[in-house]
Amino acid sequence: MTAQVLQPAGWPRPKGYANGMAASGRLVVTAGVVGWDADGRFPKGLAAQCDATFANILAVLAEAGAGPQHVVKLTWYVTSRTNYLAEAPAIGAAYRARFGKHFPAMAVVEVSGLMEADALVEIEATAVVPEA
Repeated sequence: MTAQVLQPAGWPRPKGYANGMAASGRLVVTAGVVGWDADGRFPKGLAAQCDATFANILAVLAEAGAGPQHVVKLTWYVTSRTNYLAEAPAIGAAYRARFGKHFPAMAVVEVSGLMEADALVEIEATAVVPEA
């Protein structure tokens, strides 16, 4: 995959994400992924659910031969902006443990609820992998 971070001149450099990305290759997208285990159980707390969600995203991407380095966009849905900001350091540490220092374009949206009642976060991923 070839990817280019899009950083307009004069804009402040974002922390933990890119303003945009351009990429060429095979497109891989996930559904909204939550942080449950194979038995449908969720860990306690937003940071723990984020970590489990990251692991689940990477498992789905691996089915297409993609890894964290191929992700060009993440869209997050969180049930509490307040909790997200309070747990941001732990969420960031969990992200870096799974994705390294690869920071694609991201959006975080607060929602009133998710379809899975115990879910605190749901994330959609878009990746671009090299053509075979």
